[in-house]
Amino acid sequence: MQENPRGQLDLLLLAVLRSRPMHGYAVVAVLAERSGGMCRFPEGTVYPALQALERKGLVASEWERVDGRRRRVYRLTRAGLAALVKKAENWKRLTRGIGTVLAWQE
Repeated sequence: MQENPRGQLDLLLLAVLRSRPMHGYAVVAVLAERSGGMCRFPEGTVYPALQALERKGLVASEWERVDGRRRRVYRLTRAGLAALVKKAENWKRLTRGIGTVLAWQE
């Protein structure tokens, strides 16, 4: 079963870029790999989200040439790292709360 955790794409993108700068296609691949296939987003969703994060100053990008081809490489900014920490804390609180609600079923 494949799921896209809606509303959490920014958190996931920032988390992936924390490890290293990478181009959009690599971001898509790393998301899928690290999530065991649970987080599969089409490039048409990821690229606009990366551009929106860049407009907010949470990521920065630059063009890179590899094997004669140009690609845009994204990296996390200091503001992006701060946003990641805040979003991750919020996510952890949310999942703890949901876990508490579900615990009554055990």
